[in-house]
Amino acid sequence: MVFAPGEKPGNEPEEVKLQKASKQIVQNVILQAVQQVSQESRQREDRTGDNQGNFQLGVGELTKKHEKK
Repeated sequence: MVFAPGEKPGNEPEEVKLQKASKQIVQNVILQAVQQVSQESRQREDRTGDNQGNFQLGVGELTKKHEKK
């Protein structure tokens, strides 16, 4: 195995640890963002009430309405 100058065989496990930690941090941030968006969406639905919430189009509905024109 060939190592770059200053690189030691013992560095690889440390790099793997850092990669795993970075991946975990990213996953946590994404999870928090999804939870926040979900919570804000529920709060918006609660504020608008059932009657006004019907104006929102579902996925694909916008395309279908444009196709009719």
